[in-house]
Amino acid sequence: MIVRLRYSFRLYPSAGQRTALARAFGCARVVYNDGLRARETARAAGLPFPKSGDLSKLLITEAKKTPERAWLAEVSAVVLQQSLRDLDTAYRNFFDGLAGGRPRMGPPRLKSKRDTRQSVRFTANARWSLTPGGKLRLPKIGDVAVRWSRRLPSTPSTVTVIKDSAGRYFASFVVETGPEPALVETGRQIGIDLGLTHFAVLSDGTKVASPRFLRRAEKRLKKAQRDLSRKKKGSANRAKARLRVARAHAKVADARREFHHQLSTRLIRENQAVAVEDLAVTGLARTRLSRSVHDAGWSAFVAMLEYKAARYGRRFVKIGRFEPTSQVCSCCGVKDGPKPLAVREWTCTACGSTHDRDVNAAVNIALAAGLAVSARGAQVRPAPVPAQREEAGTHPKLTPTGV
Repeated sequence: MIVRLRYSFRLYPSAGQRTALARAFGCARVVYNDGLRARETARAAGLPFPKSGDLSKLLITEAKKTPERAWLAEVSAVVLQQSLRDLDTAYRNFFDGLAGGRPRMGPPRLKSKRDTRQSVRFTANARWSLTPGGKLRLPKIGDVAVRWSRRLPSTPSTVTVIKDSAGRYFASFVVETGPEPALVETGRQIGIDLGLTHFAVLSDGTKVASPRFLRRAEKRLKKAQRDLSRKKKGSANRAKARLRVARAHAKVADARREFHHQLSTRLIRENQAVAVEDLAVTGLARTRLSRSVHDAGWSAFVAMLEYKAARYGRRFVKIGRFEPTSQVCSCCGVKDGPKPLAVREWTCTACGSTHDRDVNAAVNIALAAGLAVSARGAQVRPAPVPAQREEAGTHPKLTPTGV
């Protein structure tokens, strides 16, 4: 099985290389917008949908010969062609959404030079390469310094250079590789209940505290946002203040992503099978808990668990969101009815077991996924049951029992 992975590394371009990258970003944006206008004009006139090959010849090859678009020759032609490919992808996703093949999304829109995120893509045809000194050689840009944090498993097929909202540059490589060697099998199988008070509660009773990266950074973010609101629009000081806000948010996002990676990797390495609940994140994001829900980042964490399980030979199961995991006793299986969120501990009316709400839900998630998980290791306390009259006291003699 061939696996396609994406590796991102920080770039540190020089002043001249930043200027060349800005020129590439601008040319790619102009070609994208020209292609969008050409197709919208054809649609309004009732003409056939222009093909990518025709647009490439008209908007790149022929446009370079005109005085208005002669500066397109200053960047690699592959960058401009990939921009048109991105336009094709945007239209394809839009039409697939209308047909019901994927979630609905809006039609392609014009790109602005004021967009805080810019990117260009180089394929093998652009003849980009990695130098013996570890730099990234890009056509008509030069050798850009890269901060390598790990080795690439194979030769990359494409590289995308990205400038994010915080003004940082990244090189994103796409590589094709086989699955990693399967990890040593373990007998552990767990269910995971995701929440806000605790980010994750495992079926064995382990609780992982929620870091609340956004909540902890709110004071600093509010001050940066307040300083931005006081700057005059269009001024250089406003641009600097916007960059400070973007960097503060990027720091929060990076910390959250690092936490997700560390926790998901640990869970996949230590357990043979992992089960989670399919949460309705979109619906929860519309409630008063929206900020905390977005701060937790459940969807990104579950996605990491899923692809890491597939890569390392582990089993990943996602159960339906309508399973009554908080209403069913994990010991006897009796449904005890819905409970308010304020109820964190409850006693089963059928068997008398006392449950921690989150641990009980995690055990039920594992059981609903078909994992051999017992509530014996979780925080379950059997309620005191009065002894029968004939069993009270001690027995001076042991009574043999048959096998």
